[in-house]
Amino acid sequence: MLIETLIAVTLVAALVAFITPETYAPQVAFVLSLLPLAGGLWLWNGFDGSGNALLGGNVAFESQFQWIALEPYAINWHVGLDGVSLPLLLLTTVLVPLAILSAWTPIEERISQFYGLILFLEAGLIGVFTALDFFVWFVFWETVLIPMYLLIGVWGGPRRKYAAIKFFVYSQVGSLVMFLGFIALLFGLGDSVSSFGIAEITQALHAGELGGLGALGPETLALLSFIAIFFGFAVKVPIFPVHTWLPDAHVEAPTPVSVLLAGVLLKMGTYALLRFNFTMLYDVAISLAVPIAIFGVVSVIYGALLALAQQDLKRIVAYSSISSMGYVILGLVAFTVYGIGGATFQMVAHGLISGLMFMAVGVIYNATHTRMVGDISGIADRMPITVGIFVAAAFGYMGLPLMAGFAAEFMIFLGAFQSTVLPGAPIFTAVAMFGIVIVAGYLLFAMQRTLFGPFRLDTDYEVTSAPIHDVVPLFVLIGLIIVLGVDPDVFFTMIQDAVDPVVELGGGA
Repeated sequence: MLIETLIAVTLVAALVAFITPETYAPQVAFVLSLLPLAGGLWLWNGFDGSGNALLGGNVAFESQFQWIALEPYAINWHVGLDGVSLPLLLLTTVLVPLAILSAWTPIEERISQFYGLILFLEAGLIGVFTALDFFVWFVFWETVLIPMYLLIGVWGGPRRKYAAIKFFVYSQVGSLVMFLGFIALLFGLGDSVSSFGIAEITQALHAGELGGLGALGPETLALLSFIAIFFGFAVKVPIFPVHTWLPDAHVEAPTPVSVLLAGVLLKMGTYALLRFNFTMLYDVAISLAVPIAIFGVVSVIYGALLALAQQDLKRIVAYSSISSMGYVILGLVAFTVYGIGGATFQMVAHGLISGLMFMAVGVIYNATHTRMVGDISGIADRMPITVGIFVAAAFGYMGLPLMAGFAAEFMIFLGAFQSTVLPGAPIFTAVAMFGIVIVAGYLLFAMQRTLFGPFRLDTDYEVTSAPIHDVVPLFVLIGLIIVLGVDPDVFFTMIQDAVDPVVELGGGA
């Protein structure tokens, strides 16, 4: 019952934050957010799972009982962790306290409600990464949408309502299409399954139990369901061409929300792609390897080129996220240990690096009240610590050795190059690697214009070093990025153990 306790503690923390007087809400919310972090570290320390949760592996901290009898299917409360889900749960519990700490400066109205929604969002994210019954998982999946919509729509910038509605519409359309695709699979399995259990459905599909549905034969049904599910998750990732909601959401969202949006919410999509498309329907994924790889590589190059053309620092980082998620798609479709394992590791690495980038941009904005590249120059002399960490984060994005981004991208490139299921794998890998050159180009160009040179910002106030509560989260994140870069086995050993069965499905090396 440890996972249930973790979710319950987070929900209670959200309720307490909601009713805390605004004067004390920031401090109370931060202390409360340390409880889920302690719980996540406890789960990590006691983790004894092995294999993949969907493929008959030993699921850690598993809990299951019947919730609703919905003939002919039972809806079970079923949660547990394996080497894929635990790193993402820990990523969530680490980023939330840091995001709350970074919110102390910019959030000045409806403070209690803001922190309550952040903690409520965390509870939903924990549920997404631990649920092993589709119905339970879908409830948490949709629950996450509510606080994120409000956090953007209430505390965002001048166009916050437009950005929030766009985020909501894209997410809902994607969820609806994905839901229909999954339910079609469930109906196609007929009497071979008796519940919404994701593992049960996965193993029935692998056993060849899928029948037709109406005029659709089994192969056509599997293909159409795969496309529908892939579309739904591609919107959440997002990848080209369903990415346009992301830059608007990031630009309008307050910095702490951007940290969680890029750091964790995008990983919901890649996590679900791995679970559903590349594990549950692996054979269809292999048959569509080339078009999927094209989507991934185009996202890498297109996102990087769009970032090169931006003047808003937040938009630059937002489009960088689209590029980085393209690497994840390429790694997943490779069906090799380093491909899928590297893609999973990249989810964690990008979560930390993108969170750090957005946080550093937010600290600069708090001091200068602008994010436009053309308006800022020479702030390195005024904010040396913040600028130093920003530069380190940028080099992490570029794949500097001994940082988490390098480890993740190196594994993805190695795994993709070795792929036996992706025709032309070396070509796809080479094109994706060129994206790093573009990333280096726009980040170096942006830093040269904003951080160095003569100070020319025309303001009526003095730009000085950031307060300690803004700087501490930056140090924590850069420290974690270096730790994972120096010793990837902190997570990669358990990740590899969980993705090995998926690789074997595809016959990968």
